Amino acid sequence: MTSPHEHPAPETPAPEGTAREVFRTALRTTIWLLIALAVLGVGIGYAVARGPGVWGALIGVGLALVFSGTTIVSMLRTEGATPTKMAAIIMGAWIAKIVLLFVVLTVLRDLSFYSRPVLGAVLTIGVVGSALLDYRAVRGGRVPYITTAPDEAQHA
Repeated sequence: MTSPHEHPAPETPAPEGTAREVFRTALRTTIWLLIALAVLGVGIGYAVARGPGVWGALIGVGLALVFSGTTIVSMLRTEGATPTKMAAIIMGAWIAKIVLLFVVLTVLRDLSFYSRPVLGAVLTIGVVGSALLDYRAVRGGRVPYITTAPDEAQHA
């Protein structure tokens, strides 16, 4: 009779629905949202305010990409890290994007080549829409709370 320790279990690939897959889904759907928002925002921005509306929509989509994308990319990059390292990187990215937002808005404050209402609407739709898509990806993911080593699973 052989024991389970004599024949190690073959490594199996990570199942679909792991944290990495959840983050990839969130990133993919956010990119699609922002592409659609760019197309619609530019079209509606042009209809509402001509050239300034187009610029407002493009700036809004760019800021939404930075705002939403940095969080998802930070989560992807720190998926296997310690909680302390993950928190530090995500908090650092958050601080960086807030500083960037203030710098961009300060630079744009006195300029008139863009439509402020279009920028605000596109940015709001982009950030809120991305947050909802992130929620949907996390809610639909099947990430185990507890994982066991292959030899522990055989003894259970």
